[in-house]
Amino acid sequence: MGDLEQKIIAMDLWHLALPVVSARDHGIGRVEGSCEIVVLRLVAEGGAEGFGEASPWAVFTGTPEASYAALDRYLRPLVIGRRVGDRVAIMDEAARAVAHCTEAKAALDSALLDLAGRISNLPVWALLGGKCRDTIPLSCSIANPDFDADIALMERLRADGVGLIKLKTGFRDHAFDIMRLELIARDFPEFRVRVDYNQGLEIDEAVPRVLDVAQFQPDFIEQPVRAHHFELMARLRGLTDVPLLADESVYGPEDMVRAAHEGICDGVSIKIMKSGGLTRAQTVARIAAAHGLMAYGGDMFEAGLAHLAGTHMIAATPEITLGCEFYQASYFLNEDILETPFRVEAGQVIVPDGPGLGARADPEKLEHYAVRRSG
Repeated sequence: MGDLEQKIIAMDLWHLALPVVSARDHGIGRVEGSCEIVVLRLVAEGGAEGFGEASPWAVFTGTPEASYAALDRYLRPLVIGRRVGDRVAIMDEAARAVAHCTEAKAALDSALLDLAGRISNLPVWALLGGKCRDTIPLSCSIANPDFDADIALMERLRADGVGLIKLKTGFRDHAFDIMRLELIARDFPEFRVRVDYNQGLEIDEAVPRVLDVAQFQPDFIEQPVRAHHFELMARLRGLTDVPLLADESVYGPEDMVRAAHEGICDGVSIKIMKSGGLTRAQTVARIAAAHGLMAYGGDMFEAGLAHLAGTHMIAATPEITLGCEFYQASYFLNEDILETPFRVEAGQVIVPDGPGLGARADPEKLEHYAVRRSG
């Protein structure tokens, strides 16, 4: 059987703990030791497989336990016995079957697309409307509490041809942020710099600190205050000519409509883990563009499967123009979970042309790093 009428006959899950090379501090929390993801595999009756990844963060989108439970208990009944070609209907039902759990829904959407692509011998970007780019500029975040280690990372990035970095700010004192910006401007002038607070600023310190950072003329300043402070975001936007981007304030299309109407940002971070799937992520980007706002491809603490899904989404979404942040597989994880490496060359993510996502999860790595699994 080679068509999308095939039934889905199996669904397997792995909850993984993947060791990382260093601690990372963001405005709202720290990741160290390992990052936890959930990997989903769907199997069609003809034997084809499709993979997806849920990459949550407890202080941001949710927990791996919640993603695992959502997939195992609430979304599994919507999938087993359904046709591979029923993705749109399945995802519509998934939106109502369990509240939130956007990472679990993103994993399911990715796996359904990967499965359909492998059966139809088409890349996922073709199923999402067609490819508008072959490469995507890579941005790497600078977030190590040990700045000497980040200096070494920036030297490696420079040697690798990466031209974009994002400085994570707001997790220590303001002087630390300014020191790092000054050093980067002096010693790494070839980098284009973005700044991301991840909600790290308190209300009373937001205005002077944002204006101070704006003097360095970064590409943009991202989410300086808490997600619900829409009025303060709008006020900060009006105080500087440096673009202000929203991340935690905008999850899906519904948030994007409000953010655009209330004028809180000049652009938005698009993440399939926030949006709850690839098509919803594309919709966020199109709403932003319709209001004259920029977009880039953000991510969570992801492995290569999620990177691939995001890459296909961006490849099929011309409205996302500011590159992507799919760096963890290459620069943060001790070991990625793909059978073949996630491709980054000369600072550019390479869009795959193979069927489905273009690469598979390595079964041995899934078993090796599993905290628990079910099938």
